[in-house]
Amino acid sequence: MAVQQRRVSKTRKAKRRTHYKLAVPSLVKCPSCGEYKAPHHVCANCGHYEGLSK
Repeated sequence: MAVQQRRVSKTRKAKRRTHYKLAVPSLVKCPSCGEYKAPHHVCANCGHYEGLSK
C-alpha cells in the first residue's frame, strides 16, 4: 500500500488541481424550432433529428 512519505505543498497541490474544472457544454440551435440542444442529439422541444421528426 502506498503511503506518502512527505507532505505535499500547497503549490504542488494547486498545480495538480488546475485541470479540475467544469467544461462548458457545447450547444447548437435546432434547425427546425431554434431551441438550443446538444449536438448529435434529438431536440427535446420538437423531436427533430437530422431530417427525422417525432
